[in-house]
Amino acid sequence: MLMAGSGCAAGHAEPETGATAVPGFPVVIENCGRTLTFDAPPERVVTGYQPVLETLLALGVDDRIIGRVNFSENGPDGFLPGQRERYEQLPEISDSILFPDREVMLALDADLVVTEGWYNFSESRGQATIEELAEAGTQVYITGGWCDPESQRRFQIEDTLQDVIELGRIFGVPEQAEAVVDEMRQILDEVTAAVADRTPVPVLATDGGAGPVRVYGGAGLTHAMIEAAGGVNVLAAVEDDLFQANVEVVAATEPRAMIVTDYQPGPTAAEKFTEVAAIIPDSAAAREGTYLALPAVSQHPGYRNILAVREIAQFLHPEAFAG
Repeated sequence: MLMAGSGCAAGHAEPETGATAVPGFPVVIENCGRTLTFDAPPERVVTGYQPVLETLLALGVDDRIIGRVNFSENGPDGFLPGQRERYEQLPEISDSILFPDREVMLALDADLVVTEGWYNFSESRGQATIEELAEAGTQVYITGGWCDPESQRRFQIEDTLQDVIELGRIFGVPEQAEAVVDEMRQILDEVTAAVADRTPVPVLATDGGAGPVRVYGGAGLTHAMIEAAGGVNVLAAVEDDLFQANVEVVAATEPRAMIVTDYQPGPTAAEKFTEVAAIIPDSAAAREGTYLALPAVSQHPGYRNILAVREIAQFLHPEAFAG
């Protein structure tokens, strides 16, 4: 399956002159400074990290997927209901969350690659670049506007909804995309209404570390989710996404709750919480053991971001969701 179509890796055949136009096409999308043009829905699609696949599953287009990366870092239970079975039916092209090396990627002869970040096309790591894929006839769509580190810091919740709309157009399922976006907006509206009159909860979001500490500043996806969920990021003054903070910076915070990035292998969320709580022992979060283990998949652009906003809000304001 990995090598299917390897003889065509140099490019796709041009459509026949006078071919019947596909209703709703061509579709033209601007993505990361590139213009993507689709004369018909893609039929051979490769997906990146889990939130990308979850988004395509929500759109019902998994029959177009010919390869996906490995999601084991989120554990056997790290799937949305009913999605593990569909994930396991798709060919695995990498044993990690990263794309495989250049030769394997090009041999897939994909029409489209959908991924959550620019870092999946590293020439130094031996991966196919976006330019090399384009030369082979493979277009690349990057979700969340994660085109580069600076773009990643500018992420807004609306970017995820826009991805769903654009992917719906690309795959020729705009009605399904609208339905998914309506569901997502309903969740966001319900959360907004529930927390509107509540005092925002000071939150420290961390990926652990005893010094330096991996923490999330006042930019990017995790910060946006905290704010949407009725929280206030205690490191909002630092205009960065995930960064390494010295102990003094963390010690100066007073969170009432922590959000701890959770994935395998490595320290558990509980272990990460314990080492960070030791730096701020007098904080309410440390004294009361208040933390939410948030799957890493929730902190990358995709459908699950909206579900995570609700999960964080229920954690920060349980009384607002009682009953």
